[in-house]
Amino acid sequence: MPSSAPDLRPAAPPGPRPFAAILLGGLLAGIGDITQAFVAFSFYGATPYRILQRIAGGIFGARSSQMGWRSAALGLILHFTIACTAAAVYWLASRKLRVLLAHPFVCGLLFGEFVFLFMYFVVLPLSPLGPARFTLATYLTGPIGHPLLVGLPIALSARRFSA
Repeated sequence: MPSSAPDLRPAAPPGPRPFAAILLGGLLAGIGDITQAFVAFSFYGATPYRILQRIAGGIFGARSSQMGWRSAALGLILHFTIACTAAAVYWLASRKLRVLLAHPFVCGLLFGEFVFLFMYFVVLPLSPLGPARFTLATYLTGPIGHPLLVGLPIALSARRFSA
């Protein structure tokens, strides 16, 4: 007759969970980034709808503003895709550069700044929108906001879900 005694061996520690790290990091970074954009650019008369259309403008250019809700929805999808891609880049880099997990605060802040610089000085100039115009809102959401609201959540999520 089989024994029904409980297994008292300690459970194996969970291994790294890249999907959770990337999804949570990307979601938190995306929420933080889009929220700060909605707030900061509202002082210039931009609405969330127009901001999302502008994100889609990275693919469609100026005609994005004539595409209605389709471009706004696509802008939202693109925004979170970019945030999750940034989280995936951090996760993959942390597999080789363990300092990213050992020092998530410093590395996360630096990574957030890197994401801002890459988006504004590489991606935007190559898109149909062309180079970014800098305003006070750009400085608040970029070099100040990205380290805190993009890089830090990504780094902390990567650390949380690493073994």
